[in-house]
Amino acid sequence: MAEYAFRPVTRADLPQLADWLRLPEVARWWRGAEKQLAGIDEDLDLPEMRQVLALRDGVPLGYAQFYPAHRWGAPHFADLPAGTLAIDCFSGPAGFGQGGAWLRALSDRLLAETPVLVIDPEPDNLRAIRAYEKAGFAGEALRRSEDGTLARVMTRHR
Repeated sequence: MAEYAFRPVTRADLPQLADWLRLPEVARWWRGAEKQLAGIDEDLDLPEMRQVLALRDGVPLGYAQFYPAHRWGAPHFADLPAGTLAIDCFSGPAGFGQGGAWLRALSDRLLAETPVLVIDPEPDNLRAIRAYEKAGFAGEALRRSEDGTLARVMTRHR
């Protein structure tokens, strides 16, 4: 089994993340690369928003941010237990095909600090849904997110 490591994102990582956000496979779901990158940059200063790069043998594979699911009042997370952590993530080119594996490794670590994790792909993002299922997430519920789009709410429990 592959060994994955995680390290905090720094501002020095932003150019690489910008390149990843412009990839068609990522841009389709993380719309507006410059706006997304600005949000990642701003969030580096928020202690409740933790951001990491997934690595294998020192090679960056993907990006993940995780935060208290109820912190920003997302309506599709309203019925989740207090303490739930929400995850948003995407892979870079070296991580394509490994998203489920590195997300499982990250989730295993996060479940040591919280009993529930949630992730919310768009319902037609089938590649992400398959990766999230490989990482141990399950759920079919479709709910409106804060921007009005549908999200599939998938959880993983300790």
